[in-house]
Amino acid sequence: MKLVIAPHVDDEVLGCGGILDSSFHILHLGLAENALHGNTNYSRTDRLKEFSLVLQELGISPSNHTLLNHPVNNYKQQTLISDIEKIINNLKPLEIYIPHPSYNQDHREVYEACLVALRPHDINYFVKRVFVYEQPQVSLWNHNYKPFNPTYFVPVKIEKKIKLYNYLASQVRDFRSSECITAMAKLRGSQSRLEYAEAFEMLRFLS
Repeated sequence: MKLVIAPHVDDEVLGCGGILDSSFHILHLGLAENALHGNTNYSRTDRLKEFSLVLQELGISPSNHTLLNHPVNNYKQQTLISDIEKIINNLKPLEIYIPHPSYNQDHREVYEACLVALRPHDINYFVKRVFVYEQPQVSLWNHNYKPFNPTYFVPVKIEKKIKLYNYLASQVRDFRSSECITAMAKLRGSQSRLEYAEAFEMLRFLS
């Protein structure tokens, strides 16, 4: 079992869409009831319908998707930690993927909460492999914050990632266009002598 922790519904595709498959459990920490994306207002129901297409395409059972109710744009590290620990202790994943903190306030809170939840501990389950995934905003605007330094590269089929992204129609925006996502994958591929790649920071890796 692999676990990807996504602050919002779309982060898992933007950060890990190239490697997602039926071996993953996806944890979303929150979803706004109604949210304005671009010039259109999308409801929680709209967003979940979009995401159901992602699950279906990947062959991930709905039982391998967990949606919590932390308040979007107001996540608090202290309240996230126990929920993340519970999921980890229940699923006992071999690998876990967490978001880069970037400039997004929710992403920063989730990243810090994950570091606490994943600490070596005599009671909590110890996850052997911990990776940090990137997203378009990490490269677009990350002034004076922790840089993303990839150390682990996985070859991907970019058509798969773009297809998943397009299922999340409410989240497709100019600043993270399909062309932008493709260019990022091409760059990471160039760094690893691959055509296209998904890149990660390795925080921990035990065989």
